Amino acid sequence: MTHSYALGVLHGDGIGPEIVPAAVAAADAAARAAGLAPIEWRELPLGLAAIGTHGSAVPESTLDALETVDAWLLGPHDSAAYPEPHRSLLNPSGTIRKRFDLFANIRPAKSFEGGRAVVPGTDLVIVRENTQGFYADRSTYAGTGEFMPTPDTAIAMGIITRSAVERIARAAFELARTRGKRVTIVHKANVLKLTTGLFKSVCLEVAAAYPDVAVDDFHIDAMTVHLVRRAHEFDVIVTENMFGDILSDLAGELAGSLGIAPSINASDTKAMAQAAHGSAPDIAGRDVANPIAIMLSAAMLLRWLAAGHDDPRALDAGDRLEAGVEAAVRDGVATADMGGTASTSAFTAAVVAAVGRA
Repeated sequence: MTHSYALGVLHGDGIGPEIVPAAVAAADAAARAAGLAPIEWRELPLGLAAIGTHGSAVPESTLDALETVDAWLLGPHDSAAYPEPHRSLLNPSGTIRKRFDLFANIRPAKSFEGGRAVVPGTDLVIVRENTQGFYADRSTYAGTGEFMPTPDTAIAMGIITRSAVERIARAAFELARTRGKRVTIVHKANVLKLTTGLFKSVCLEVAAAYPDVAVDDFHIDAMTVHLVRRAHEFDVIVTENMFGDILSDLAGELAGSLGIAPSINASDTKAMAQAAHGSAPDIAGRDVANPIAIMLSAAMLLRWLAAGHDDPRALDAGDRLEAGVEAAVRDGVATADMGGTASTSAFTAAVVAAVGRA
């Protein structure tokens, strides 16, 4: 028996209303090809449009609805363009991550045959702790970790706790067991000795329970150099919040384009698929945006559902969706950021067709 899934859809801002429907179409095609029961997509308001209709970028009704679905697909948001006071509030994705304690941000970087990888053969995953670290919007229960005691002094707190590191480290080592059985810990323990020092030491403690997984570690500055020179040699990288954000953008470009960089944000019970890139308002509405990142995020979401429900058809659907994207690129269909001329809609049609052939 296959499960029937209800998934939320939040288009977001900028290119979101173009690329999110593209991912839905590709996921539906993959579900049909895998024999998965039709997905029930529930569209929910979020972003600038929701401010106009609901008075909030993340309406309470949207958050309540997310409680009732199995997982959801989130488009990019452009919170910097929101009118005040919405611009100064926690942004939509941060609000959702906090509400559902989505502590693991899983960000793969994989090059494509026929793509334009800076480092061909890149196939790694960055496992980013998503709730603490040096990001002010995630470091406190209420308010933020930034404050100004005087107009000329600004202070930011970085929070690292043993419990948060333990659970993200376990997620990284469990993932590594399904891949190349290698984990790299990234930190800055030579300078941030107490905070990222704790991150490093707790990760190494967790590593003891995974003797089959090889472990090494690098300082964040050295790691940027290693990625540029030999990204293809890394498997799973685990790090704190800000370092993970920076490294995953770099890794996405090394693999071919930030437009192909997917991610999911997950807890033990909920998951949110979200492309690693932003809303690209300069190209919004022109049918030129690259939908690969959000498509691959949807594929990750299907695999997450498969693992949680022991559902081989959902796993098959996720694999088919990724294979369809790879086939389209291999066949020379690509958007402008990857050196091609295909529109968003043309690339989507190519993926849907490739999924059907598979």
